[in-house]
Amino acid sequence: MILVWFKRIFAALAALLLLAAAALGIYVYRASPALDGELRAAGLRDRVTLARDPSDITHIKAQSPRDAWFALGYVHAQERGWQLEFNRRAMHGELSEVFGPATLDTDKLLRTLGVVRAAERQWQGLPAEGREAMQAYSEGINAFYAGSPQALSPEFHILGVKPGGNSGTAWSPTDSLAWSLMMALDLGGNWGTEFARLSAARVLKTPELWQLFPPYPGEEPASKVDFSKLYAELGVYRAEVPATQKVSRGPDAGAVAMAQGINRWADALGEVDGKGSNNWVVAGARSTSGKPLLANDPHLGLSAPAIWYFARLQAPAGGGGDADRGLDVIGATLPGLPFVVLGRTQKMAWGFTNTAPDVQDLYLEQINPANPGQYRIPAAAGTAWADFQTRRETIKVKGQPDVLLDVRETRHGPVLSDVQKSHAELLDTRKYVIALRWSALDADNQTVLAGLRINRAQSVQELVDAFAAHHSPMQNVVAADVAGGLAFKAAGKVPLRKPDNDIRGIAPSPGWDARYDWAGWLPYAQTPEAGRAAIEAKGWWATANQRITPPAYPFFMGQDWTVPYRYDRIEQLLAAAPKHDVASMQKIQADLLSPATVKLLPFLQKTLAQPVKHPLAEAARKALAGFDGSMRADQAAPLVFAAWADELTRGILGGKLGEATFRPLYGKRHFRSALEDILERQDLNWCGAAGCQAQSAAALARALDRLQAAYGADVAGWTWGRAHPALSAHKPFGNVAWLAPWFDVRVPTGGDPFTVNVGQYWATGDATPFANRQAASLRAVYDMGDPEKSLFIYQTGQSGLVFSSRYRDMRDSWAAVQYRPLQMNPPAFAHQLTLVP
Repeated sequence: MILVWFKRIFAALAALLLLAAAALGIYVYRASPALDGELRAAGLRDRVTLARDPSDITHIKAQSPRDAWFALGYVHAQERGWQLEFNRRAMHGELSEVFGPATLDTDKLLRTLGVVRAAERQWQGLPAEGREAMQAYSEGINAFYAGSPQALSPEFHILGVKPGGNSGTAWSPTDSLAWSLMMALDLGGNWGTEFARLSAARVLKTPELWQLFPPYPGEEPASKVDFSKLYAELGVYRAEVPATQKVSRGPDAGAVAMAQGINRWADALGEVDGKGSNNWVVAGARSTSGKPLLANDPHLGLSAPAIWYFARLQAPAGGGGDADRGLDVIGATLPGLPFVVLGRTQKMAWGFTNTAPDVQDLYLEQINPANPGQYRIPAAAGTAWADFQTRRETIKVKGQPDVLLDVRETRHGPVLSDVQKSHAELLDTRKYVIALRWSALDADNQTVLAGLRINRAQSVQELVDAFAAHHSPMQNVVAADVAGGLAFKAAGKVPLRKPDNDIRGIAPSPGWDARYDWAGWLPYAQTPEAGRAAIEAKGWWATANQRITPPAYPFFMGQDWTVPYRYDRIEQLLAAAPKHDVASMQKIQADLLSPATVKLLPFLQKTLAQPVKHPLAEAARKALAGFDGSMRADQAAPLVFAAWADELTRGILGGKLGEATFRPLYGKRHFRSALEDILERQDLNWCGAAGCQAQSAAALARALDRLQAAYGADVAGWTWGRAHPALSAHKPFGNVAWLAPWFDVRVPTGGDPFTVNVGQYWATGDATPFANRQAASLRAVYDMGDPEKSLFIYQTGQSGLVFSSRYRDMRDSWAAVQYRPLQMNPPAFAHQLTLVP
């Protein structure tokens, strides 16, 4: 009898499993996008073909540009619906509706910045051509949700979210403008560096401050102001800096875990360190085809799905004015925007790197002691005060009552210190607050117009003209065309500062002193540039976030450029061959030699040459024997070096600054230049009385202890790739232990922050301190001798659906620096779907 019952129970369980598997199979089928056949899309004006080629690029062929933009919105919703929803919630400050109080600080920051409010102001002044594109694109997204039989992706179901949330509208035209601002915030922010100087000036003398944040190589400090003295005399600091409080893991530990990655992202806003890219263009005389070559690999935070989606937009001219000119463009689109951001047309290609000029200034606003609702403003004589502008924001919080946020603004912009805990922990907020002036929030920001216009450019000159509308963030554009045209142009708006502005925007300025106000804008015609003659004379032109202003340039654009390790290496490799081709472009993009490692390596070798009291010291010596600074994934030497450099930075800089000051600064920036200079000087002021060699030996011992605990005692079995995987983390499931293995995309990689094949890591002390979190978000190579030979790759896959075979199918090719064809006319198509009105 018992046996019979066991059989029945087993049969019932088996049936339940089969039913669950069938239900899952049905759901996966329904949630997968239709790639073939015919679907109706209300709002279309004519039929549109969506054809996927063997590279999985979506070719959109429409009868008008308007329908092409509509169809791109439809495809983005079809393939990247959760990505759009998450990004919409982030920029609206509506994450806490889903994640509860764990994301409240992030929502408060975005509401205070007023990204969506700024987008609404910018919409009012947007010309018809921009309005039509944004409107059509948003209609395409909403049409997908209104009429598609496709089920929502798993994120919506797991989190209990509907597209558009309470608004019921998955995407609006102003959301596209807001997403453009979010990209500017990610790439064009340096308020974090200004605040870091304010924080460090509390414990350092001003000369030491410039040692911690060295000026660009070969330059003098941009300011001669004694910051330590200035801020001390103003009395800006709290009497005591409180210890940073960690978020406790309460009953809703899952939401807290999911929020970790989101909050880390928000905490890094205003930080430009490490956010960079490479691009270069080679003149026809230096190429085997006799026509220009162009390469680009923008370095952005890695995510799953990736930030990019590759598509072709094709539509004939319709005779409806400039807004209805024809389209034929292929390349990388950003879900949220209706155009190709990076790519090529039939006759021209272009690429970006981040210029990173100083377009953000922090201002110390003095509070009226007699009336806290007022702050000090410039006055010809005496002291004058003005009321804070205020507005109330209502933030919905899952499981809790709504939170009311009173946002204050000054004449410069939003008061960040009301919502940035690090500001409140440092400042005496009874006397001062910090306000942000940021160019991208201005009503005249019409960056999206440039994006639309470059999609129609067929020559380098047309492209340069189109970029006149580009506002934020400023980008280093290189371009080439089939006629041999070449150009470099820094495109975007940069504020001018007054001659008597002695701080020059590199640290928080007294907001009541009018000399620190901006004094206009750098004209587009006078931003750094190089034309065909200059590029042909040199043979190529490259940018890698280095200082791009030429000698004797009359305008100050900032000083916090990226140290030119990548730029110098690219220049070296381009000069090493008399002629280049697509293969040599690929080889440069794959380069793993770290000049920064080469510079510090002798100090580590000197330490290893001395007696080191550690059981793994001899094995470490063997691992480093013959190491030339190439950060290869399959070797132990890069890992030993990286761990030693990390521990040495903590020991020297952390020891000098103190934990309370050092901890919030390190990880957001690597301080490698400061470390190099300290070791070069053998600076006892930083290293301590025992000297820098003693610091190095202690750092090596700590590093070997760490690595042994993580990877075992067999040094020969350690590899950099295991410690340094490219981690494309999912938002928000990348921080949920049982979901991350499914939703994240990982692959071992080489490189470091200073290699051409970049592998940026932030040694924050978590379980994966050396994980590669910011790398080549795409790679592209274009040959103007035959544009159909263009190539691309990125690190995940086109699909944003985790169970799709197309979710991570580019991962291994990307890690190996291999490519897919980027063709307007592929030999065949793998799928074809037709949208009909």
